[in-house]
Amino acid sequence: MYIPEHFKENDTQKLQQYIRDYSFGLLIIADENGVEANHVPFHLECAEGESLGTLQCHVSRKNTVWQRSIEGKRVLAVFQGPNAYVSPSWYPTKAETGRVVPTWNYLAIHAEGNARAIEDPAWLHRHLQQLTEQQESGMDEPWSVEDAPTDYTDRLARAIVGIEIKIDVLTGKLKASQNLPERNRAGVKAGLEEVEEPHKRAMSEFID
Repeated sequence: MYIPEHFKENDTQKLQQYIRDYSFGLLIIADENGVEANHVPFHLECAEGESLGTLQCHVSRKNTVWQRSIEGKRVLAVFQGPNAYVSPSWYPTKAETGRVVPTWNYLAIHAEGNARAIEDPAWLHRHLQQLTEQQESGMDEPWSVEDAPTDYTDRLARAIVGIEIKIDVLTGKLKASQNLPERNRAGVKAGLEEVEEPHKRAMSEFID
């Protein structure tokens, strides 16, 4: 991913939090069998002494991507936060010089590492609990894996395979009008706050 210096996010803790906030990612693997991308929810595990963390996800046993990751092949996980079109009409400098063009603001995080497939039932059960708790934590009445019959969840767990990725490269790009004059940034922020789409309003929160 091309990242100009003024759009580069170097804070590891921020990048890890972005992964938690936007945890539905894209798992990409490329090998002699070609390139494949799968859309899956991730759980980020950060053990003590582990600088970048470990990503955990699962796929259907019928999805052959897990067989391609058994040998510790290198994979890429991509996470995308809010994004928004930026209109030149929001720049105060438009009326003065006319030297403005449209652009796009967005947040993207790339995590690279070696993957391994996991079929251990205890690991899968713990993973499903963590993934569920991650998503249910904000609910008024959170659902738990234990709420369903054990024989039912055990049967479903046998139909999936876990994938674990130890992150060794973590990069982030936050393009939020940092390269613009302050008054143009203010214009973009105000413009995004006025639109109806929630993801565009969310992007406005990243603009200082």
